[in-house]
Amino acid sequence: MGADSSAQVPGLHVPPFPWGDTPEEEHYARKGVRNERKYIDSGRGLQLYTQSWVPLKKPVRAVMFMVHGYGNDTSWTFQNTAMLFTDMGCASFALDLEGHGRSDGLKGYIPDINAVTHDCYSHFMSIKLTEGFAHLPCFLYGESMGGAICLLLHFMDRDAWDGAILVAPMCKISDKMRPPWPVAKFLQVLAKWAPTWPIVPTKDFVDKSIKDPIKRELGRNNPQRYAGKPRLGTTATLLKTTAFLEEHLQDVDMPFLVIHGDADVVTDPSVSRALFENSRSSDKTIRIYEGMMHSLLQGEYDDNVSIILADICSWLDAHIKKKVTCGCIKQAL
Repeated sequence: MGADSSAQVPGLHVPPFPWGDTPEEEHYARKGVRNERKYIDSGRGLQLYTQSWVPLKKPVRAVMFMVHGYGNDTSWTFQNTAMLFTDMGCASFALDLEGHGRSDGLKGYIPDINAVTHDCYSHFMSIKLTEGFAHLPCFLYGESMGGAICLLLHFMDRDAWDGAILVAPMCKISDKMRPPWPVAKFLQVLAKWAPTWPIVPTKDFVDKSIKDPIKRELGRNNPQRYAGKPRLGTTATLLKTTAFLEEHLQDVDMPFLVIHGDADVVTDPSVSRALFENSRSSDKTIRIYEGMMHSLLQGEYDDNVSIILADICSWLDAHIKKKVTCGCIKQAL
């Protein structure tokens, strides 16, 4: 799916920013979006970088709490995704996870996924309970590792969210990304003694994730991206997390939309199918896109992205209306 338009043009024109040639502040002004950035105290000795995107030219219909993936951050292509949600009338909020982007921590190192999940929960709840957003529908959005964290957030507080959009969630790392068994076993033992060593053998995630060559170069140019080899401790943490989630897919009972490309070699699309089939949720939707890779919204050709966005927008509209209708019924009673 999707024509390779870049192949029709000799050479690639890669714009200076993921959103084009316009400086960032001017881009936000044109789109009618207020972008705010600040550091917050994690409560455990870390300063965490946060961002928000609020539409100014249309009423806010819902709140989107966003979690980025491994090696990524809230800037660059991820804020492009946040702007897609402002177009849908959502105020979006996110933070750079520990060891990512502008937040504190050793780059690319996640020693404790539960602590990172709690960072997200504390920040998101502080926003959810503010006067301006307290009565609005609120949703989780997570990409890859961020999708896994969204599921952990659901387990942490089942009543806090009105649903989740899970994009290629890291419920299992693809076997194509794992080192051979003897190497993996050796690395697992070594991780106990040298968790911060960046020596896990793997190819660049950008090449494995992004199909459009122009977007691939944009992703590679992200100044905040962690481009080093995965650290032993991070790999151990993610493997432990995915093993836990695989065993608890049946415990997911919130409304969700899970989307995955069937050509994804970073996270396993079969586990998204298992999540859909095994979860207890009575309100669940799955979309598996033929020929698409790991990075769906910011890595596929534009015609493919349009298909994905239509599915997301349709799901989100239906669940915002459902929440508003239920709220009106409760108020009337």
